[in-house]
Amino acid sequence: MARQVGGSEEHGEASGGSGRHGGKARGSQATSTAEQKSRAMSAAEQKSRATSATEQKSRATSAAKQKSRETSAAEQKSRATSTAEQKSRAMTSAQQGQKKTPKGGREENILLPEPEIRLHPHRSRKRDGQKELHCVFVDLEKAYDRVPREELWYCMRKSGVAEKYVRVVQDMYERSRTVVRCAVGQTEEFNVEVGLHQGSALSPFLFAIVMDQLSEEVRQESPWTVMFADDIVICSESREQVEENLERWRFALERRGMKVSRSKTEYMCVNEREGSGTVRLQGEEVKKVQEFKYLGSTVQSNGECAKEVKKRVQAAWNGWRKVSGVLCDQKISARIKGKVYRTVVRPAMLYGLETVSLRKRQESELEVAELKMLRFSLGVTRLDRIRNEYIRGTAHVGCLRDKVREARLRWFGHVQRRESEYIGRRMLDMELPGRRQRGRPKKRYMDGINEDMKLVGASVEDAEDRDRWREMIRCGDP
Repeated sequence: MARQVGGSEEHGEASGGSGRHGGKARGSQATSTAEQKSRAMSAAEQKSRATSATEQKSRATSAAKQKSRETSAAEQKSRATSTAEQKSRAMTSAQQGQKKTPKGGREENILLPEPEIRLHPHRSRKRDGQKELHCVFVDLEKAYDRVPREELWYCMRKSGVAEKYVRVVQDMYERSRTVVRCAVGQTEEFNVEVGLHQGSALSPFLFAIVMDQLSEEVRQESPWTVMFADDIVICSESREQVEENLERWRFALERRGMKVSRSKTEYMCVNEREGSGTVRLQGEEVKKVQEFKYLGSTVQSNGECAKEVKKRVQAAWNGWRKVSGVLCDQKISARIKGKVYRTVVRPAMLYGLETVSLRKRQESELEVAELKMLRFSLGVTRLDRIRNEYIRGTAHVGCLRDKVREARLRWFGHVQRRESEYIGRRMLDMELPGRRQRGRPKKRYMDGINEDMKLVGASVEDAEDRDRWREMIRCGDP
């Protein structure tokens, strides 16, 4: 009995041990299940977070698209508003009679020989009306080196230049020093307290501001007063009046620091009928001349341009000699030589000729000089008996008469597209009282323009359309 009981006890202990082991297994299974559930929950949370992030990105993208649409709509509205404003401004300017835009649709951005057009047609009109025109060419002694600094600051402020720019220029000129270098050495540095800087790109603009303010009280309307930097021309119909105007100019300039050169100031009388003498400047006689070179163009007292043509030919030969090493090289093709000639030599020959009326003899002088240069460049002479057309075709250089006519009509078109108050239009439309001389009348500038327009089949109205005018007058090289 006791054994049975012991055995049963042992059996109970064994069964108890197995129960403990089963409880542990069940606990471990429950723990693993809980971990799996937590992992599943964390994965679900990650998925939900990713989904929410994707939704946020899509919302941000849609908001950005909406903003861009709103911005584009605002830009379209602003463009429409600016277009409407431009149209209203254009209508207002047209109603007020302001400057009109060429029919080609582009604004003019051109450089015109304005000082020349104020002198050449003016002289020819006085010549035709048998009236005298008295001109004094004023020269300023060391104009750039005599400008007082205080006068420069005053003129800049009076012209409306912002104070910050005035201070910048003052800083450029403050404590400027220089030395003098000679054969035996150089001097010590010394301060420069007067004048403008030589070689500075700003100096011409500053000098123009100073001259504009100094001559404000004495300057007359063009063409009676022509100014280009320090080159001044004073014109009048009587010698007494031009002498009085010269004295006024001298007083206005010298009381502000400038000085008129007595030796280089010259006087010329156009269409002089009697010995009218000369003008005086503070008791000294001003040198009287029959011709004067103004801005590279020769002005003659008889209103002709024969000497100007000769000087144009001389200038062309000077340019040809500078590039003769290229033009006379037999290894270089004729086409390249023609390009060099059209680029270097021809502009020197045609300079300023668009403002004068050439005779046939003067045009022939220019053509003879050009053909001689082309023959030298191609290595042929007149003894080879080669026609001029073949020479021009070989060098690809067009007829000089046609080029002069093109330049003259191109300039005339520029003037016609300007406003009616422009000095060029007023000079061309000006009619002076008086009668022309007996006999064959001399050729006037507008006579040459009318002949040129007749040759190309153009009219004055065609000049309003810039593109059409260019096509009608253009004469290309072969």
